[in-house]
Amino acid sequence: MSRRDDSLVLCYHAVSPTWPADLAISPQRLRAHLKYLVDHGYRGVTFGELVAGGPGRRVAITFDDGYRSVIELAQPILAELGLPGTLFVPTDWIGSERPMAWPGIEHWLGGEHQRELIPMGWDEVRRLRDAGWEIGSHTRSHPKLSQIRSERMRAELAESKATCEAELGSCTTIAYPYGDHSDAVAAAAGAAGYAAAATLPAGAPTPKPLAWPRIGIYVHDDMRSFRLKVSPRVRRARATSAWPVVAGGLRSLRRRFAR
Repeated sequence: MSRRDDSLVLCYHAVSPTWPADLAISPQRLRAHLKYLVDHGYRGVTFGELVAGGPGRRVAITFDDGYRSVIELAQPILAELGLPGTLFVPTDWIGSERPMAWPGIEHWLGGEHQRELIPMGWDEVRRLRDAGWEIGSHTRSHPKLSQIRSERMRAELAESKATCEAELGSCTTIAYPYGDHSDAVAAAAGAAGYAAAATLPAGAPTPKPLAWPRIGIYVHDDMRSFRLKVSPRVRRARATSAWPVVAGGLRSLRRRFAR
């Protein structure tokens, strides 16, 4: 991986100044992250464009789930910095005006932060598309695709794609919920007509169009953590067999200094 040819895919979810969820990040921190990349020569592209290939330092900034905070708080920041985004939407929820609920976020229902779970409407998604964003599928209902029956898995892939196409005109990419996938899921995604699919692996496996690794960015990722995550040197280390040992040592050090 050289400075002249470096592809980076980030995965964000919600944006909020007050929500303490692991998957939320403050607007100030999001802007600092992205400005750092712009200042270091990264050019913004959509996820599909990045997977298709190209020279130079390129970054795809992706958002999963379709939280309304993305259009309200994230899109203006990306526009200010001249960056396109990619949004992956669970089609059963978009336009419902109901707080989204699945394992990992459903414990926020009924509390003071429930409003953070409200998804966008299709008109809002179209506004992002018209602003140059790529819109991809995040399945219909956000299941772990490798853990459901094959018939339902294929329906989740195909029907969400069809809904996106009906609402937006096209849909060629998908992000697997939770990053969960298998060879069978990837094959089904290809059969459904997707050209590229995003994952969230623990390490940094060799990218494949239908299993493309992203770097998850979360509430605890301050600038020091972010710089480490996006460092080409660290990403090369993550791709080696020694990375689990190194990562375990880093976690032990963080726990020791946190005492």
